Amino acid sequence: MLEKVILIADDNKDIVDLLKIYAQKEGYKPVCAYDGEQALKMWKEYNPVIILLDVMMPKMNGYDVCKQIRQSSNVPIIMVTAKTEEADRIMGLDYGADDYVIKPFSPREVMTRIKAVLRRVTDDVVDEKSKRIEVAGLCIDMNSYEASVNGKPVVLTKKEIEILWLFVTNPGRVFTRDHLLENIWGYEYFGDTRTVDTHIKRIRTKLSLDSTVGFDIKTVWGVGYKFEVK
Repeated sequence: MLEKVILIADDNKDIVDLLKIYAQKEGYKPVCAYDGEQALKMWKEYNPVIILLDVMMPKMNGYDVCKQIRQSSNVPIIMVTAKTEEADRIMGLDYGADDYVIKPFSPREVMTRIKAVLRRVTDDVVDEKSKRIEVAGLCIDMNSYEASVNGKPVVLTKKEIEILWLFVTNPGRVFTRDHLLENIWGYEYFGDTRTVDTHIKRIRTKLSLDSTVGFDIKTVWGVGYKFEVK
């Protein structure tokens, strides 16, 4: 049976040792890093199925590690942080983290979050043949996480692709910000709806939405957003 490697990156050895024990009980093989540079090295070496990534680490912080990993990989990342400010949580999500846990935490909670994130990833690839759609010149392929407009490739992040897929597969449906957070990130973000606006703004910019394309992402004032074919 193939081992499920989990990378635990935190400069606090006590936290790492505790998470290692719980990860092993859940059947994972933990590998550990104690600074940002080591985390990147271990990620490349062990190809983990998921990463627990502390924000405040020496040599390179967790945000920068996450940003570098996201340049070439969609491996699930859970940020582990003592920071409780809303802006700090949003920053981690904007850099491509799939979830975050705030210290102090229960190791059981962390294991539950890991299972939930991995379950969502598994669900995403269950029916790969149906994971491609083309509407009004917009093509999205969820097998390769690639998108194009009128044949021209558009570089989107994992979360941007997932938001766009949700829109395109539900044309005309209005999604509230809270609904998008729950569907894309997987649970309630306690009012952190600004991250949705940030992602929508970036998607619109990257798709160069204007009169030359046959679709649009409309703002429904006071409610949310919807995808429309012109």
